[in-house]
Amino acid sequence: MMKIMMRGSNFFTKDSVRGGGGSLRKMSSTIKIEFPGAFVGHRCETPVAEAETNKDELMEYFRLMYTMRRMEITCDNEYKARNIRGFCHLYDGQEAIGMGIHSGLSLEDSWITSYRCHCIKLARGGTVESILAELMGKATGATGGKGGSMHFYSKKNNFFGGQGIVGAQVPVGAGLAFANKYKTPPGQPMPVAIACYGDGAANQGQIWESANMAALWKLPMLFGIENNQYGMGTSISRSSSNNEYYTMGNMIPGLKIDGMNVLSVREGVKFAKNFAATGNGPMYLEFSTYRYHGHSMSDPGTTYRNRDEISNVRATRDPIEHIKKLILDYTAVKDDELKAIEKDIRAEVAAACDRAKSAQPPPLSELTKYVYLDENCKDVQPPYIRFATIDASVGY
Repeated sequence: MMKIMMRGSNFFTKDSVRGGGGSLRKMSSTIKIEFPGAFVGHRCETPVAEAETNKDELMEYFRLMYTMRRMEITCDNEYKARNIRGFCHLYDGQEAIGMGIHSGLSLEDSWITSYRCHCIKLARGGTVESILAELMGKATGATGGKGGSMHFYSKKNNFFGGQGIVGAQVPVGAGLAFANKYKTPPGQPMPVAIACYGDGAANQGQIWESANMAALWKLPMLFGIENNQYGMGTSISRSSSNNEYYTMGNMIPGLKIDGMNVLSVREGVKFAKNFAATGNGPMYLEFSTYRYHGHSMSDPGTTYRNRDEISNVRATRDPIEHIKKLILDYTAVKDDELKAIEKDIRAEVAAACDRAKSAQPPPLSELTKYVYLDENCKDVQPPYIRFATIDASVGY
């Protein structure tokens, strides 16, 4: 059951736990919304292209998705100001997938993804301040300033990263699915595992092998392809002989989902979860989406596509504008109210960023922690540590 976050909510400072499951407490009347054409199936029936929701739920989705967007724009600005260094892959444009998957699953379900993971950490209980502090290498960061952009993690909320190697999360995801099946008594619904990856990774051998094992052992595994149309700078038409990624499981059922509509993502994920959790084996999910930034901050994103293409997607398919339109069309909320919430969120993200920048980096003593363990699995100092000079080194 998701917790309702009002303005000034704990997306920004305190640890938060936002449980999935697809609905909030029924504090407003039920709304039925149809979205014909949102699903295409492969070797399976498709879900009914409609969702039941309510005002409070739509407002929650809007708040968190808009917070995701502002956080990623802040990352862009701070990277350009050189307050964030190294690798940095942004999620703006794909927010409906992160929000929809979170709402379609529960916190008992395992989630692992690629290095484009800031917003997934936020959905699974992170805060803007801890995420930005981590990106800036500060001790108050989500992993103490030692993981950076690509390695967010929350064991408590069954979020397993954040993987720095393209596609490497998928076999780990299959392992999580295996663990979920192994630990569930026979005949009971199993927690599922979802491994999200991009179209650029979809033809890797390790993914085919993971899919084969998942099918043979009927693992509760969801293969989530976030098809944002470009693998780094290469379009899907130039990189894959099969552009229908939801069919890539061959004998494994698949579902193509409108990845710019948070409700279609949620309903598609709920459908797939029910299939996999009840012993039917894995399912492929292709989320059709688009990223506004380049592949990473080192990619301007305009050498292999033009600005008109990006502007057209913003104007016609933007996931946040979509959820705003649903709120305006189906509830009594006015546009001025949404603008006031946006203003508050912008201020809260800016304040969280200021706090992150004012934090201190981890002390040098943290550098060599968690490298060696003793026989009791306690952290021990390495006997030799080489620094830039002999005088600064330990054990020499």
